[in-house]
Amino acid sequence: MSGAIDDWLDQLCEGVADAATNEQFQQWLDVMSRFHEYSTQNQLLIALQNPDATRVAGFNTWREEFDRTVQKGEQAIWIWAPIMAKQCPACGNSPSYCERSACEGTDVPTDEWERGVVAFKPVPVFDVSQTEGEPLPEVDMAASGDASTFAPALEAVAQGRGYDYSLVPEAEWMHGSAKGVCAPMSNPPVIEILECGNTADQTRTAIHEFAHAELHAERSDDELSTTEVEAEAVAYVVAQHFGLDASNSALYVAAWSGEAVDTIDERLGRIRRTARELIEAVRSHVTLEEEPASSR
Repeated sequence: MSGAIDDWLDQLCEGVADAATNEQFQQWLDVMSRFHEYSTQNQLLIALQNPDATRVAGFNTWREEFDRTVQKGEQAIWIWAPIMAKQCPACGNSPSYCERSACEGTDVPTDEWERGVVAFKPVPVFDVSQTEGEPLPEVDMAASGDASTFAPALEAVAQGRGYDYSLVPEAEWMHGSAKGVCAPMSNPPVIEILECGNTADQTRTAIHEFAHAELHAERSDDELSTTEVEAEAVAYVVAQHFGLDASNSALYVAAWSGEAVDTIDERLGRIRRTARELIEAVRSHVTLEEEPASSR
């Protein structure tokens, strides 16, 4: 099995390198980089007001950065935006609020205060479906294939390890455009997967989040890109073993890090070990007749 895993990882690295020369993919990266990542609170506000929203931006942002205009009569989605100002090192308020308070906790001159978040204000944003104009570039990263036996086996493995694993209907999904989420530091780790019409891609996402639960209980925010590369490399290998076409994982990996291939090489042992363990665990829940012939 080790030889096959190394071959699949070599194929993944080749695909990542090819993505760097794919003009359409680079255009997609450029556009996606201009969308903000919203806090959990704002994601919840967006989901409550417009459950079908996928990409949101302000009125002027749509017009000036994407050559799209908000259609007449559309109702805004309201979220909280931070107000940035010089911030008192002691009380955290802006200069005007600090002066009106009883704060006497700093001798640092006001002109030396650093800028920070001092308050929040409501701002309107609109989903792409509420706009018209130049189309946004699209890249298909979905997996394909028959996951009818693999998907329930993977769920059984997650439950057997005590993970809080659930498939969430689209109408109840609270995590924006993400297909899956994992809280590996929770006790037990929480894995939520968005239910969709593509069971193969849904299952590839589940493997990805499962890998986070196995590998990244102590990850930090500055390691996010490398942990995503690790998780997707595991997802690619396991999906390949069970006969799913996850070739577009290369685009996912390339989107996360300009050094994605080096990340795979540096962490090959962790990726290989996690993929092997997950494959063996899933196989224990699948009979030989059910398992794809290509994976035996």
